[in-house]
Amino acid sequence: MNSVNLSCDHAPTLYSKFSLPGGQSVNNRFFKSAMSEQLGNSRLLPDQRLVRVYQRWAKGGTGVLVTGNVMVDREALGEYKNVVLDEQQDLQPFCAWAEAATQTQPGAHIWMQLNHPGKQSPKNLSPQPVAPSAVALGRGLEAAFNKPRELSDAEILKLVEKFATSAALAQEAGFTGVQIHAAHGYLVNQFLSPHHNRRTDRWGGSSENRRRFCLEIYRAIRARVGKGFPVAIKINSADFQKGGFDENDAFDLIRVLSEEGMDHIEISGGNYESPAMTGAKQSTVEREAYFLTFAERAREITDVPLAVTGGFRSVNAMEQALASNAIDFIGLARPLAINPDLPRCAAADSSYIAETGNPTCGVRAVDTMFMMAIGWYETQIARMAKGKNPKPNLSGWWTVLDAVWSMGMSSIKPRRA
Repeated sequence: MNSVNLSCDHAPTLYSKFSLPGGQSVNNRFFKSAMSEQLGNSRLLPDQRLVRVYQRWAKGGTGVLVTGNVMVDREALGEYKNVVLDEQQDLQPFCAWAEAATQTQPGAHIWMQLNHPGKQSPKNLSPQPVAPSAVALGRGLEAAFNKPRELSDAEILKLVEKFATSAALAQEAGFTGVQIHAAHGYLVNQFLSPHHNRRTDRWGGSSENRRRFCLEIYRAIRARVGKGFPVAIKINSADFQKGGFDENDAFDLIRVLSEEGMDHIEISGGNYESPAMTGAKQSTVEREAYFLTFAERAREITDVPLAVTGGFRSVNAMEQALASNAIDFIGLARPLAINPDLPRCAAADSSYIAETGNPTCGVRAVDTMFMMAIGWYETQIARMAKGKNPKPNLSGWWTVLDAVWSMGMSSIKPRRA
């Protein structure tokens, strides 16, 4: 199949190729950020549903596709229907998943996001979650998440190796890179945060000790996959939480990661207790992107390719962000769940503005209870998994019904959207 030609006169930056530090070429500057798919099967494996979804995104022309978080430990799931990649898994389904992108669109990248939830594992999945310290989630989340126990030094080292093993298996399966999830309050981010990490050993206390877990994961992965395989990371610009990981911590982390040879850094922010990643006040109307100002400051201290995810909607704002040299890639998530052909649409129309739909059932309390800000987009992805088109006007009640069914709270299966 010939590669998708997205060249156009009005957007020479968005559609220009980019060479990663290891020499790998990326077709364009569109970067699909990770979204929760919840399409793992009963064996925690990907199947034809994820193949269909990533074929659809690859056909749309996005340069880099980052998968939804793949767990490195089958005993620690962040969500129902997560995918897990460890030594116990059959690798063939993962090969098919990678090929969904690389064989559909020549030159397309598909990076597997590797994650461990730490304490952000719901009660029904983890009766006793683990974390750097035995600090419970707050802000009303105590009802849904159990208080974690503190990891031992030996357990931490085993988790480092689990990340490295999953990365090596992803490379073997045909993924073109991996991304370490160190944002949004999951385990790596918990180690980075002085609020969640109250240890007094080599894994906590100083900022140097708090970032040790993250760096050891990167080093272990690099040792397994070599220098010619992109290893990326997603970090918070800040947790937006009192006593949490802040901008100074983030800049220090970026400096160190740059010295270590990281291939790509994606910038986001927030966690379950302070979810800036779902739509935050940090965004400005004129510039759209939530974390672009932080990226401009980060550019002063690093030459590592950067992406910002959150807020981009118009071609004009995307082009301005790239022209500023603050970032190298435009991170998109929800707009691609609504329109997987977004890069093609943007190439055809310089005034294109991405849709984000209307994720609500009309009752705020119900929206909050069922995490509508996330679940509604998972429903759109599920439509693509069945070979259907996304539905921007879909009622949030379909998301509620699907969630109820998935949690086993109903004996009557609802009709899928």
